[in-house]
Amino acid sequence: MTAADGHAASQTERSWHEIVLQTLKRNEVRLVPYVPDRVLTALIRSLHADPFFTTFATAREEEAVGIVSGAWMGGTRGAVLMQTSGFATLANVLASLVMPCQIPLVMVVSERGTLGEFNYGQSLVCRTMRPVLDSLAMEHHTITRLDELEFTVDRSIKQAVTTQAAVALILSPLLTGGKVFDK
Repeated sequence: MTAADGHAASQTERSWHEIVLQTLKRNEVRLVPYVPDRVLTALIRSLHADPFFTTFATAREEEAVGIVSGAWMGGTRGAVLMQTSGFATLANVLASLVMPCQIPLVMVVSERGTLGEFNYGQSLVCRTMRPVLDSLAMEHHTITRLDELEFTVDRSIKQAVTTQAAVALILSPLLTGGKVFDK
């Protein structure tokens, strides 16, 4: 590879949030409610800017899950954006609605509570998230590398829709850069 080839490749490399947006669009995921999150801000802004998507903030993660569940029953695909701490509020709605009704919920979770986290509460939720997902027999993938992102998101959405089973896509700080802490 020449220097020119390397330069061209770096100019065409997409960001993680561009890849997620394009993959949601390619899989006809039109509805994207979210709870605001600093790590997901670039993705949220891009979703708002694209007329393909219906995107809006919700007060709580359970509300977003309920909206996406109702949309699925009405024939529309959706995904919910949240951070790790928001996941802590979801056990009941996942166990009583999403799993028994076989809603192919796609959750995009920005991971907090690891890799230099200063907030002990975030760390506790981070440690419990995967065991809760496992106890619900809910598919989940932690994505750490840009070169695995598109494949994992695309195949996870396809599997969720085909099998009518929820999936959590956990975006590691190794992928997103995480939340920057100014102290």
